[in-house]
Amino acid sequence: MADGRRRLRSSTVVLGGMGVLAAALTSCGSDPDRRCVDRESYDYADGYRIIADRNCSSGSAGSSGKYRGTGGSADAAWYYDADVSAGHADYGTFSRSEAVDREGFGCSGSGSGGG
Repeated sequence: MADGRRRLRSSTVVLGGMGVLAAALTSCGSDPDRRCVDRESYDYADGYRIIADRNCSSGSAGSSGKYRGTGGSADAAWYYDADVSAGHADYGTFSRSEAVDREGFGCSGSGSGGG
């Protein structure tokens, strides 16, 4: 009977370890939160103005491009892991790899360049 309990504990430890490993690998491949912003719209109090996602190129994670808004043309780019409030984003980064590193697993070199 003692032998059966020992096996049960060992398998529980193995299964628990597999769960932790799966969680780490899953979070490593996930994309950080991102918003398409107008780089030329930065305001000290509010941050960058969020614009429609279609204005940012979706082909490359760090891509940016010109768009024509109501106020003329501006520089559209993905802004990652920002605090979002009232149509503005602040305290984020334009670097996808830096945003992934903030998650705590340091997976910047792995996963897809996705977007």
